[in-house]
Amino acid sequence: MEIQVSVAQTSASTSRGQARDHTVLCDRPAAKGGADAGPMGGELFLLGLGGCFMSNLLAAAKARELSATNFTVAITGLLEGTPPRFSTVKMVVSGDYQDREEVEKLMLIAERGCIVANTVKDAVALSITLA
Repeated sequence: MEIQVSVAQTSASTSRGQARDHTVLCDRPAAKGGADAGPMGGELFLLGLGGCFMSNLLAAAKARELSATNFTVAITGLLEGTPPRFSTVKMVVSGDYQDREEVEKLMLIAERGCIVANTVKDAVALSITLA
């Protein structure tokens, strides 16, 4: 299975990402020379991780008919090094539920099913080419 998205420049600092029929702008904050028209790529990376994890968490809860609602995931990434990279990423899940043990099981299931989490756990072979 292949997943394809595209990113196109829309201004001096802004790009538009396209995934299926969904669009997101990406930009730098004004303090870093951007127009602040959207999240930075690193923020989108963390959002992608959180969104992937959350969709798997909700699917696992639904499949088990778990009475848990209002899930949130707070994600913090620590940037270090030169060039900068995320050295640690912490995710804290919260919500309304009755059975803590059951939710912890769902979190393991969600982590195992999350494409982004599975990708960042190990090294990634990255190829950057000019068309």
